[in-house]
Amino acid sequence: MTTICPIILAGGGGARLWPLSRRQYPKQLLRLFGEHSLLQDTLLRCTELADTVNTLPAVIIGNEDCRFTVAEQASAVNARLQSIILEPVGRNTAPALTVAAFSQVARGADPLLLMLPADHRITDCKAFCQALACGCRPAADGRIVVFGVEPDHPATGYGYIRRGQPLAGKETPSGFELAGFTEKPDAALAERYLRSGEHLWNSGIYLVRASVWLELIEAMRSDIHRHCKAAWQDGAEGNNFHRLAATFADCPSDSVDYAVMEDIPPDGAALIQMDAGWSDVGAWSEVWRLGAKDSDNNVLSGDAQAQDTTNSLIHSENRLVAALGCDNLVIIETADAVLVLNKDKAQALKPLVATMQAAGRTESEQHTRALRPWGGYESLSKGPGYQVKRLFIRPGQRISLQLHKHRSEHWVVIKGAAVVTRNEEVFTLAVNESAFIPQGAKHRLENRTEDELEIIEVQVGDYLGEDDIVRFDDDYNR
Repeated sequence: MTTICPIILAGGGGARLWPLSRRQYPKQLLRLFGEHSLLQDTLLRCTELADTVNTLPAVIIGNEDCRFTVAEQASAVNARLQSIILEPVGRNTAPALTVAAFSQVARGADPLLLMLPADHRITDCKAFCQALACGCRPAADGRIVVFGVEPDHPATGYGYIRRGQPLAGKETPSGFELAGFTEKPDAALAERYLRSGEHLWNSGIYLVRASVWLELIEAMRSDIHRHCKAAWQDGAEGNNFHRLAATFADCPSDSVDYAVMEDIPPDGAALIQMDAGWSDVGAWSEVWRLGAKDSDNNVLSGDAQAQDTTNSLIHSENRLVAALGCDNLVIIETADAVLVLNKDKAQALKPLVATMQAAGRTESEQHTRALRPWGGYESLSKGPGYQVKRLFIRPGQRISLQLHKHRSEHWVVIKGAAVVTRNEEVFTLAVNESAFIPQGAKHRLENRTEDELEIIEVQVGDYLGEDDIVRFDDDYNR
């Protein structure tokens, strides 16, 4: 019986959806189209796929920054997980798939690997499952199968794949030989591809047997194969995560398309057409295209008002955003940043975010509200020598036993009850009670109740970075 192991790639940064998407909270974790995040929708599709074909629990490949949020979102939808593999740095899809293949070989298994980006949208799950079932025969026969989408407009942000001759056999009625790849063409070429009827969008979804992929990558990119094998074997297990060794950073970064697909022999690949309402949600213009529009062709969310405004996307997180006399704009408001963008320039946002990252702007990296495995914090105010945060600690959770070399902290309980460790002291604070944590003192906050604990924390010192933490004990092995 054919067995599929879903490999969900959840390590992307999603810079083209800034400022909602940040490096420490990327787009696959966002709820853009309903009650679930894009990652959760991907996991739910894998659950439904199990009704069509035999599937193993999924493997998620992500990064250290988001590991607990990924695990929490997976648990919230009761996803079947085999493991979460943590990359020290992102190295694109070819190394990620290679590491996933080694994870199966290490278990003595050789399933078909279904590589699924975690940040795509698919509206017709039944058609998605049917397309994957069609891909099982050519994948089981040793081909690498790519899933293509019929284009409905001349998109320049997608790669294109050209259909060859139909595959023989009734098992693959939507299957074709693979005749070629083109990565993100200009507008004129995209228009020509649309008119030709021979080209499909490359969905980035692949199906290939683990052993076949390892043979292909070793033959075509032995350097990637070598580095990934070592990073997997030298990695470490802990808290349901598998951390790849730091040497993974030495692996070349490359995509499945460039590393293998562009040079694979014709009989080594197959193309399955998938008509399942697919989008990679790759830019704000695509979010607008997919969104529910009003009579003026606007997509509005949050506290947003539009007058004499057309063809625009306006999203508010914290305050009223009003637009008057606008057309073809994207306006995104968050607690610490506002984006105003001509929708036609949506694909150019990534270089702007890179410029902010190079300048050290924290707005490119994280939101004012940061999640942690014990809860999280929200930055309220910051100035020379001080910072104010609101901490929220979930029931039954506690922060690590730690100290800071460069700052002291003042804690005031505003909700719940806090158990405080300060050097050798252990005591309880109720609402409107406070404690002072001197610089260099070992300390810990703990919530032993069934309700959330909230603390206002005032930090004072010459350096207030998140890396000024010396941990002595941590429930989450950080």
